[in-house]
Amino acid sequence: MITIEKTTDLPASAEKIWAAVSDLARWEDWLTIHQKWKSDLPAEIGLGTKVTGVASVLNMPNTIEWTVDEWDVPNKLAISGKGMAGVEVSISLAVSSHGDGSKLVVTSSFGGQMIVGAIAGAIERASKQELDTSLANLAEQVA
Repeated sequence: MITIEKTTDLPASAEKIWAAVSDLARWEDWLTIHQKWKSDLPAEIGLGTKVTGVASVLNMPNTIEWTVDEWDVPNKLAISGKGMAGVEVSISLAVSSHGDGSKLVVTSSFGGQMIVGAIAGAIERASKQELDTSLANLAEQVA
């Protein structure tokens, strides 16, 4: 399993960051691996909420059946899912106040039978770049 964690300081309040990262409808605006939702988004999100979306790394889209594993308003959202070919993905977003702005810790994991060897290395490198781009997009969204 590949796990990538990145902590970044953002020039907006924790409340504003939480509003952006916890609104699944806004994921297409900043989270680069998220391509689209295939299911309707629920009016309210909570522990156990299920949604279906398409995620893509290395230009390999995969339909993921997501489940909200942690929903701690306004601090943390953790979501995980399974896709085609046994791919497993998880994303954790933890928000906290930090100085005049906020701190966001993003942890993403990718696993499954197909994510081994050279493909695992390529996915890890691409995911790190995707995460950097996503965080830059988020910073623009909340500025």
